[in-house]
Amino acid sequence: MASLRASGLLFSSSSCSCSKGINAAISVPKLPRIRFPATKTPLKLVEELNLRNGFTTSAKLYAILEAVADRVEMHKNIGEQRDNWNKLLLNSINMITLTAATMVGVAAGGAAGAPLLALKLSSTLLFSAATGMLIIMNKIQPSQLAEEQRNATRLFKQLYCQIQTTLALRDPTELDVKDAMEKTLALDKAYPLPLLGKMIEKFPENFEPAVWWPKPHESPRKQHKTQAKNGWSEDLEKEMGEVIEVIKRKDSEDYMRLGNLALKVNKIMAISGPLLTGIAAAGSAFVGHGSWAAIVAVTAGALASTVNTFEHGGQVGMVVEMYRNSAGFFKLLEESIDSTIPGKDLEKREDGEMFEMNVALKLGRSLSQLRDLARKSSTSHVHGSTIDEFASKLF
Repeated sequence: MASLRASGLLFSSSSCSCSKGINAAISVPKLPRIRFPATKTPLKLVEELNLRNGFTTSAKLYAILEAVADRVEMHKNIGEQRDNWNKLLLNSINMITLTAATMVGVAAGGAAGAPLLALKLSSTLLFSAATGMLIIMNKIQPSQLAEEQRNATRLFKQLYCQIQTTLALRDPTELDVKDAMEKTLALDKAYPLPLLGKMIEKFPENFEPAVWWPKPHESPRKQHKTQAKNGWSEDLEKEMGEVIEVIKRKDSEDYMRLGNLALKVNKIMAISGPLLTGIAAAGSAFVGHGSWAAIVAVTAGALASTVNTFEHGGQVGMVVEMYRNSAGFFKLLEESIDSTIPGKDLEKREDGEMFEMNVALKLGRSLSQLRDLARKSSTSHVHGSTIDEFASKLF
């Protein structure tokens, strides 16, 4: 029995060791668990699509932002170039004109024969060259071109900041992208870069304000009960209405009057300069056939230099563009107030307090000064008098 037990123990121990060896030899590695994704609910799918759409609109708006930044740099560089044109052409034409006038004086002082012919020919050629250069310069008005590019640079920078603010405050929508695109193209149209074919008319028949914003989209006017909501109230609407009246009767009217006056002065000088150099060229050709020819040539040349210096040195074209831009600013302010007050219901309007603050800042006033202006305008209607104050304190 002892031997059987011993053999049994031996067998059991050997069988255990064998079984362990077999198990170790044939052990199969564990397969990784495969987790099947749960089916997305319709809500999660919609959220993912919205996220993708938000990413797309942000990418579009960033693309417009890059284009606007590029335009800022282009208009800045071209503005500096055209300002240099004005200085260089002004100095060159004046030097040519005065040199030609000096030659006429020397020729009339007693020169004869070949020297007289050389002086006459040289002065006539110089006066003719000055006439041609003046015609081109007066046509393109470099000082006005430079002011256009300065205004375009400022407005594109303003648009750049608006797009940055939109991206910083919230996720942009397709409407934001469309609005930014329309504003960019409107600025491109208002301030073209090329000279040939697309240059703004420098001598229009009537003075018109600059327009650099897209046409507002018409929206059906909705009736609503005026109440304190979204920062708006009946008093605020009346205040904005009075501000518009002051802008129309005082600021816009004054800048249109000054713009028309500057345009007329510029037209007269643009014609007078080449006309005087042309007369001087004709007079220089007859030097030696009487004292009157030299007198006409020298006098016309001196007057031409004076007119040219006053027109381009005084940058009358730039003044015209400044008035045109200022009149456009007031027109834009009028349209923004007109379209905000009656055109939208209270819930869709810009916040009333924010809108009032923006109008006050654009006019260079504090909120209390803006309200005092509206109060004065309302009082003038009652008494039948005219308000003696402009809406803007900036310019």
